[in-house]
Amino acid sequence: MSKIILITGASSGFGKAIAEKFAAGGWNMILTARRKEKLEAVALEIEKKYGVKTLSLVFDVQDKKAVFENLTNLPSQWQAIDILVNNAGLALGRDSFENANMEDWETMIDTNVKGLLYTSKAVLPYLIKQQGHIINIGSTAGKEVYKDGNVYCATKHAVDAITKAQRIDLLQYKIKVTAIHPGAVETDFSLVRFKGDANKAAAVYAGYEPLKAEDIADTAWYVANVAKHVCINDVIMTCVAQANSVYLHKDA
Repeated sequence: MSKIILITGASSGFGKAIAEKFAAGGWNMILTARRKEKLEAVALEIEKKYGVKTLSLVFDVQDKKAVFENLTNLPSQWQAIDILVNNAGLALGRDSFENANMEDWETMIDTNVKGLLYTSKAVLPYLIKQQGHIINIGSTAGKEVYKDGNVYCATKHAVDAITKAQRIDLLQYKIKVTAIHPGAVETDFSLVRFKGDANKAAAVYAGYEPLKAEDIADTAWYVANVAKHVCINDVIMTCVAQANSVYLHKDA
């Protein structure tokens, strides 16, 4: 019987790469995202290429009612969830504290923190039955605060703290909890952060070779497939050119 993984933010970036990696390993999957057309395209591609089953759920993790309506009423054949990947998240703006847009702050808090909490809470009854695994996608920004990162860094510090709290509170259920904290990864992340400014986004990755979404997917696959008695608690990963969220070497 195939295992089931649920991935939020699965229409692009890390989520899509993780979905492809696990589909290649024969996993069936529940894929969630806000963008219906993109999500359904990913699901169709995966089904055709790997022959696995997918269930696409279109909602925004910021919307508590939508999260619980979708995830607490899953068809019976989709309730045996073995892994939850809390991937949905974003950065908006990179401004000094006094100049930052408060709506950007609220969106990041509602998505990166509250969305992760809502999804985890809704899926937890299934994970308890399966003695499952929660994989939270954090960031090196959750380890060190950098200039003009303020609230984005705060949300990723929250992800780090929530992951630790989940691991403690869920010990009694034999649920594994892992955080993966990537550094610079070339996806649509910076394009979203700079609100479509392609030049600013490209400049973030100029002069060095950043991580790729597939690198994060490989790591998620590894931590999900260690021995049953082993839990990889925390993974911090960067490209060779990056030491942490502050120090990055670019070639001239």
